[in-house]
Amino acid sequence: MRTLLAFAVALALAVPALSQGREEPHAGTAQRPAEPQRGEMQHPAAPAHNQPRANQGRIPEAPQQRAPRAKPEVERKPTGHINSTPHVNNNTWYGHAKPNDARFHLDRPWEHGRFEHIGPSYRYNVVRIDPNLHRFWLPNGYYFDIAAWDWALAQDWCWTCGDDFVVYEDPDHPGWYLLYNLMTGAFVHVMYMGM
Repeated sequence: MRTLLAFAVALALAVPALSQGREEPHAGTAQRPAEPQRGEMQHPAAPAHNQPRANQGRIPEAPQQRAPRAKPEVERKPTGHINSTPHVNNNTWYGHAKPNDARFHLDRPWEHGRFEHIGPSYRYNVVRIDPNLHRFWLPNGYYFDIAAWDWALAQDWCWTCGDDFVVYEDPDHPGWYLLYNLMTGAFVHVMYMGM
């Protein structure tokens, strides 16, 4: 009976010690970062399985403001083909509408406030999409409308594939933002509608 009691006491003392060793990393081993939760804003340092595929695997810097009469820049391929669709390649923003394009004129820019979490430091997943309204929601309830004339470019994007989007302020069209798709390299014009 004594042996059984001694064994039970030893086991009761050993179990907490064993489980403590599993909670803390051993010396010299790297601790794996916590996996992000769905719906959280993400920093560009994403898991390797979700690295950007477009723009040579890099998140582009914000586009620069252009002269008022600048025309959309087109990408000329070595094969002679021209790509004029809105996209980023080699950190160049191609196909961006002219700064004086009347479609982007707003009497009251930023009518619903400004979206502050923009640029390459913020990666987003879309938590909800309404294709009929051309509207999507980011984490924490922020939502945007996609410009009607850009919807055809975005309608077949994988909206629920992960942290694949970056929002930039449009430097040429006050009140508008650019939603950049890290996997395709394409971008569309969006308007912030609030929370």
